[in-house]
Amino acid sequence: MSSTTVAKAAQAAQRVMPVHKKYTVQSTGIWERIRRALAVSPERSNGVPLKQFRNPPPGSNDPFSFEDPVTLPAGDIAENPYWKRDSRRSYPQLSFVTQGDVVGLLSLGSASAPKKELIGEAGSQALVQVKEEGEGGLAKFFEKEGKSATLAVLGKDGLPPLPSGLSLKAGADKYNLTAENAYPEQYPCRTFQ
Repeated sequence: MSSTTVAKAAQAAQRVMPVHKKYTVQSTGIWERIRRALAVSPERSNGVPLKQFRNPPPGSNDPFSFEDPVTLPAGDIAENPYWKRDSRRSYPQLSFVTQGDVVGLLSLGSASAPKKELIGEAGSQALVQVKEEGEGGLAKFFEKEGKSATLAVLGKDGLPPLPSGLSLKAGADKYNLTAENAYPEQYPCRTFQ
């Protein structure tokens, strides 16, 4: 190695400023030791400059001059509770159906399609009885009722009902494009049905 190269390297080593003298935000304590151990060049700073001033400086603003910006109707706390405006948690809630609920639906029906008229005292007794039967589960219900209860729930072809919207209603057709809504024959585009 030539003497000029050695001299330049020595001058460069003298020009290196230690990290604690630089005007940059640095880690302290054990984190500084870890940084120095893992860094390629421990004398390099992270480059985040120190804040030299505060804007606005403390005491420059009159504390009573601040006006709270209110936007209506969003800022109206009385008529706008947090649960209504919290869009992050407005996902659909899960619903669970237990075997007891299914036993109740099979024996008494639902509110839209009741199997029996439940009025007054007899209705409340029937609900209590169904709740007790439901604790036994579906297997006990099917043992007690036999095939008739099972077949009444199944569809025409003997399959269990699909979730709503997955099966076509009786008499409903699939969506077919009419001539006015479809592309004409000479148009080079295929329509899939």
